[in-house]
Amino acid sequence: MTDRRHRKASSRRRIRARQITPRAHWLLLSVLTVTLSTALLLQGYTHHMFGITSDTAADPPGRSDTVPAQVTRGGPVIANAATSARTARVKDRTVALTFDDGPDPVWTPRILDVLRRNHVHATFFVVGTEVVDHPELVRRIVADGHQIGIHTFTHPNLSRLASWQRSLELQETQLAVAGAAGVTTALLRPPYSSTNKALDDADWSVLQQADTAGYVTVLSTKDAKDWERPGTDRILADATPHGHPGHIVLMHDGGGDRSQTVAALGKLIPRLKAQGFRFATVGAAVGMAGPVQRAGLGDHLQGWALIKVLRAGDWAVWLLGVLMFAAGVISVLRAAVVLVAARRHRRLRSRRHGRPWGPPVTEPVSVIVPAYNEIAGIEAAVRSLVASDHPVEIIVVDDGSTDGTADLVDSLHLPGVRVIRQPNAGKPTALNTGLAAATFDLVVMVDGDTVFETDTVRTIVQPFADPRVGAVSGNAKVVNRAGLLGRWQHIEYVVGFNLDRRLFDLAECMPTVPGAVGAFRRHALLELGGVSDVTLAEDTDLTMALCRSGWRVVYEEGAVAWTEAPASLNALWRQRYRWCYGTLQAMWKHRGALVQRGAAGRLGRRGLTYLFLFQVLLPLLAPVVDVFALYGLVFLDPVRIIGLWLAFLLLQLMMGLYAFRLDGERAGPLWSLPLQQFVYRQLMYLVVIQSVFTAVSGARLKWQRMERYGSLHIPAGVPAPDNMRQQPAPHET
Repeated sequence: MTDRRHRKASSRRRIRARQITPRAHWLLLSVLTVTLSTALLLQGYTHHMFGITSDTAADPPGRSDTVPAQVTRGGPVIANAATSARTARVKDRTVALTFDDGPDPVWTPRILDVLRRNHVHATFFVVGTEVVDHPELVRRIVADGHQIGIHTFTHPNLSRLASWQRSLELQETQLAVAGAAGVTTALLRPPYSSTNKALDDADWSVLQQADTAGYVTVLSTKDAKDWERPGTDRILADATPHGHPGHIVLMHDGGGDRSQTVAALGKLIPRLKAQGFRFATVGAAVGMAGPVQRAGLGDHLQGWALIKVLRAGDWAVWLLGVLMFAAGVISVLRAAVVLVAARRHRRLRSRRHGRPWGPPVTEPVSVIVPAYNEIAGIEAAVRSLVASDHPVEIIVVDDGSTDGTADLVDSLHLPGVRVIRQPNAGKPTALNTGLAAATFDLVVMVDGDTVFETDTVRTIVQPFADPRVGAVSGNAKVVNRAGLLGRWQHIEYVVGFNLDRRLFDLAECMPTVPGAVGAFRRHALLELGGVSDVTLAEDTDLTMALCRSGWRVVYEEGAVAWTEAPASLNALWRQRYRWCYGTLQAMWKHRGALVQRGAAGRLGRRGLTYLFLFQVLLPLLAPVVDVFALYGLVFLDPVRIIGLWLAFLLLQLMMGLYAFRLDGERAGPLWSLPLQQFVYRQLMYLVVIQSVFTAVSGARLKWQRMERYGSLHIPAGVPAPDNMRQQPAPHET
């Protein structure tokens, strides 16, 4: 008893582990998504909301009723703006050189070199985004003895911003400086500011808010106007003081080509020194004590984290751009390859029209129907098979159904139908039971939720006239396509699955004969040991094994079968999760085909490569496309982003129209294609993500049976009980 309890407890722990493990990766994915979104929002705000532009972007001066007269007539350094404003002038024969819009990786080092050669200290008003990009330059500025001031984070016109945005601009810049150089500063120069006389009411409100945050505003008295790039001589003339008063000279070390600034600076300093001027930082020039202080540990760590997050955002945007480009290339490549292959496939079939695969195949066929709790659709499926215009025996293998599936088939008393009952052992075992009981060498496998046309069996076995053909894929169509979800799956079956099968047929690398409608040579399957239960996609595993054994697998679009598709998102998720995970299992199992020769090599290097690129890699890149599209709509050019989206939608529509034409379908359902991009597409790539995580983690996924809805109908002309005679045929729905 103790051992039994121990085994039960161990089993419960394993079950709990399997239940918890899948949720862990969704939690990880959610954390990564939130982190990436935060980084992108910060990156977008800092790099694309405002940006550094020339000082001509300043608004024309407005009313200045609230600006104190002592400020208008006072010095360029303004303190206590929120209470009793005070100003300070630069000492006589003193020049405080100031540089805005940096640090710049090209021009700031050159300006620092000029200052060092001339033994001059200056003040640099830095932009936060540039600090994040070039923190080493901020450290050099401080190490060389210069003062740091802030020039906001993204260089906006502060008078146009809301109060909270102004605070954010100042706080983030201060943190960036603290993270880069380990200092904080009380000096502020608002972007697009100039002299005291140019202050208006909007500007004054900015200075008052800055004062409450602890900042001293530094304006200028001499504007070198180097941002206009008027030439070295003109810059030199505008920056040169006249008389004895001291000045704060405004120049730029960032925001564009500053070669003229560097040249003018090299002449300005010696000239002014020769005239008896001395140079000082802003703080020293007005007698301000310690405007730059050592940052506290908390500020330094927060600033360091801010820099790392924003640089990660820059890297993420670059990576998203690369992945976006890769996804676009892969999508266009797939569209081109599939359309060219489909056209060539159609031409080859047209040439062979009237010249079939060989002599007509008339030998009887064994049809195997594995069934587990298929009472909703089994009658329609079996009656459609009985109505075939080709001689068949029908073997229904009941895999331990609990809903009376086998009893229903027995009660129909249909000719040529056998029912084999077995304990529940899974679909592969049921198929192997049917293979063992089959009388004929040609076998057709059909799911219990699928209805055949009267000529489906005859059509699907005709390629066996070619002795090289070991299996044939039929053309599965969605019968319950009335709702939006049904239309989307109908589009996927026609555009995705069937176009791909034409390509695989042409390239002789068919990876999957669908369980809904497929035909095989029985002796070829028995040579492989029957249907394997190693993977959840037994149809894909079996098809790949046949290809590797040298058999050719072809596609016969005229062999139409109507199958029931999931009618809810939950059911669709379970079905596609099983398909995708099983396909990954089969790809891994048959990875050796990549290095083999002949038919196996064609499967590996063509089929497996195609599956990896377009059914694994492309869906994994799809979230990147969505994230980048949202990023572009908010921070980049939305017209361009919408244009790109419409271009890809047009490409898909062209593929859809051609595929529907090849399949003889009406193009009406394609109106829902744009809507498919916002729900169905996301569900499909999340399925791939879930499957990849499950496969990488080594977890085992149990078989998940799809819910049946009873939407299948008996084809016209097939004997039916009275209560079913008025139901329409599949092609009439």
